[in-house]
Amino acid sequence: MPPPTENKQRVQSIDVLRGLIMLVMALDHVRDFFHLSNVNPTDMATTTPFLFFTRWITHFCAPTFVFLSGVSANLAGSRRSPGEFSGFLIKRGLWLIAVEVVLMTLAISANPFYNFIILQVIWAIGISMIILGLLNRLPIKVIGFIGLLLFFGHNLFDLPGLFNPATAGSATKILFTASAAIIPLGKSHFIFCLYAILPWTSVMLLGYTFGALYRSGYDAVLRRRQLRYAGLITLGIFVIVRAINIYGDPAPWAVQRNALFTVMSFLNTTKYPCSLLYLCMTLGVSLLLLSYFEKIQNKVTDIFNIYGKVPFFYYVPHFYIIRVLSIIFFFAWGYTSKDIGTPQSPLWFRPPSFGYSLLVVYLIWLLVIASLYFPCRWFGKYKQTHKQWWLSYL
Repeated sequence: MPPPTENKQRVQSIDVLRGLIMLVMALDHVRDFFHLSNVNPTDMATTTPFLFFTRWITHFCAPTFVFLSGVSANLAGSRRSPGEFSGFLIKRGLWLIAVEVVLMTLAISANPFYNFIILQVIWAIGISMIILGLLNRLPIKVIGFIGLLLFFGHNLFDLPGLFNPATAGSATKILFTASAAIIPLGKSHFIFCLYAILPWTSVMLLGYTFGALYRSGYDAVLRRRQLRYAGLITLGIFVIVRAINIYGDPAPWAVQRNALFTVMSFLNTTKYPCSLLYLCMTLGVSLLLLSYFEKIQNKVTDIFNIYGKVPFFYYVPHFYIIRVLSIIFFFAWGYTSKDIGTPQSPLWFRPPSFGYSLLVVYLIWLLVIASLYFPCRWFGKYKQTHKQWWLSYL
């Protein structure tokens, strides 16, 4: 979720891309709670193309979300002194971490006792904002260089002999290697960290660096060209390094039973923790879309723009809508209170035998995003015409 723009002129291409990925993001969240399947969508031995690409398309959401947060942070910094901007980012980051721990953990787990504190993308954005707040006095080229070092170097932990997951401490897991890392806080409470900090911080720092392209007075034609070239180069890195199959992702691709599944294996990069190739694949496309959306405006992009203007207002409620629906369907199926929690999952109201086909998942997804269209449109207009201090946190 990006910093607020305080009723200044918004960059429509950013809002359009953000709105698009937020709508796609909801598909993955609906699938998590409504799909009847014990099949791993990315397991080439058991998945189907429909299931795989339903999951794969949502891979673009988190990297783009974090990257655009960095872009928007740069724009917010242009209206503040370095000291004010640093304080703003740190306070904003702490607020987002609190939202993740309190609001998002409850929405995802539906467990009011908070036995599992779940750290996902809002946590990653929040902690990355704090880091950016500590670095923002550095020249932007230095911040970009730090981002590149983390971006291209964090997969060194995957090299044989350098890192042993069995002996890694909690700090190493949280900073670099978390892939559903469980960190105990006692006998009955745990932190469930899905997003390692520094790989995602690299995306934030690079987004902040690219934000300079959107500063007032920057040539729009040059910006579109630079975004296009950056996207093509990033995708080129993905294809070449992925083909070499040595570095950049802990899960190498392999020839499968037919050409389609081989392509799926090639595209099947690692999100937890996000690998270099996962980030190149997703951000390369996002950079191209940023360039493309500057030159197009139609009814479809207008819809994306509605959601993209109010990311926080959309993100938190959409999870609660999904969870309320899942609880209603849970009891409608005939489950009772004794079925609320299961030893196999930290999520309440999500027994393994509950769920629907992918077709039903898509229908529920459309219902969820449609239900938020008019609220998002209303709130977007409200933010444009009001200046209360609390709006900067929504």
